[in-house]
Amino acid sequence: MSPELVFIVIAGYFLLLISISYFTSRNSNSETFFTGNRQSPWYLVAFGMIGASLSGITFISVPGEVGNSQFTYLQFVLGFIPGYAFIALVLMPLYYKLNLVSIYGYLEQRFGYRAYKTGAFFFLLSRVIGASLRLFIVAGVLHIAFFKAVGLPFWLTVVVAIALIWLYTFRGGIKTIVWTDTLQTFFMLASLVVSILLIKSELDLSFGELTAVIQESNMSRVFVWDWQEPTNFFKQFIAGAFIAIVMTGLDQDMMQKNLTIKTLKDAQKNVFWFTVILVLANILFLSLGALLYIYANEIGFTIPERSDNLFPALAVNQFQVYAGVIFLLGITAAAYSSADSALTALTTSFCVDFLGIGRNRDEVRDAAKEKIDQRTRKWVHVMFSFILLIVILIFNFINDESVIMAVYRVATYTYGPLLGLYAFGLYTKWKVKDRWIPWVAVLSPLICFVLDTNSAAWFNGFKFGHFLLIINGAITFLGLLLIRDRSVSESV
Repeated sequence: MSPELVFIVIAGYFLLLISISYFTSRNSNSETFFTGNRQSPWYLVAFGMIGASLSGITFISVPGEVGNSQFTYLQFVLGFIPGYAFIALVLMPLYYKLNLVSIYGYLEQRFGYRAYKTGAFFFLLSRVIGASLRLFIVAGVLHIAFFKAVGLPFWLTVVVAIALIWLYTFRGGIKTIVWTDTLQTFFMLASLVVSILLIKSELDLSFGELTAVIQESNMSRVFVWDWQEPTNFFKQFIAGAFIAIVMTGLDQDMMQKNLTIKTLKDAQKNVFWFTVILVLANILFLSLGALLYIYANEIGFTIPERSDNLFPALAVNQFQVYAGVIFLLGITAAAYSSADSALTALTTSFCVDFLGIGRNRDEVRDAAKEKIDQRTRKWVHVMFSFILLIVILIFNFINDESVIMAVYRVATYTYGPLLGLYAFGLYTKWKVKDRWIPWVAVLSPLICFVLDTNSAAWFNGFKFGHFLLIINGAITFLGLLLIRDRSVSESV
């Protein structure tokens, strides 16, 4: 595609998003930004969450990763099913009962002030890194397709990518995100389907033949039973369940969307339908990955050294123009549907959890205070935009692996303490010495890093893989057990 066409497509796309932002942010206030006034239709949230969960990482990395680990990622995805069931049946009722704006308010009620701040801090840390990795994907595609072609540096690509998010989210916040995510999910899934149909047509295969080609390829292996392998079924399935719990149920970004729904029943309905569509979408992405490798070999296309670059390289250089345009819309939508909500959630968490804005929903707020809070919120929005810029540039300098693997690796370290805190809070009645909780939460990932680094040597070749998340949560749980206050107990 020509740089001019890329510019026209991207400019038109963001004009559409800004138009949606204009209509959804009229008469908005802090309550609108943080909770969407709890008036979001559940079906819009469910559909929009597909794009936010899959993101540009799934869009690019899952198809590319098929060449490295075949269909074994599906074992991980199947674990999402019990994980999301736990969210709908256990965590959602808790959040609605407590009428939370920030889900980490539960930790303050259960343990104390330092537990609350610890939970919010680990969310901020994890989301800054995760959102940066997701934006890194779309910035890379935009740079290859347009900015590099006109001689502009990568850092400027990143600045533009973040500035566009800020432009359509700074007023309406989560209310705008619910609507823009719906549009972006549509573009992402449309791009997925069009890419599969295009390759089917290029290879001149029927749907039955297409399925057979995938099944007969050396990339169709799903299940791994060797316990020492990081892709072992039980490790992947169990880790998938816990990843779903922590990266959705214990994540302010994902839960903020759910909490914009008016009733618990509709919120649970949202989670169940979202799970079904998410699993099916991942199966399609894996199938697309196999087809990309088969198609590249068929036409003699050189497989890029970095697997994440396969889909973009084929779409931009080999696909027909219309398919390339749809791919560009799809990858932009996929990346932005996750990154825009992450920026909003980071702003919400910092404002609510660290600055105290909007924590008391029954507080009488006069016009002067609301004006001050809105000004503060906008500056926080700018601050996190700048932080994302710095982290993306750092990651661009050091990155040497598939981005989806990097995201889940980060999650095993940063979400482990949250997993341990919530598990201890939900399934014990013990109080703990709140002042020691930050120490436990920091030491647990450090211990896990040492274990992961030396696991092959210490445990006869055994590798933890994503299972390290559960180890991290268990170490945090044990640490809380050691610092429990034996003089009191609490009913939960």
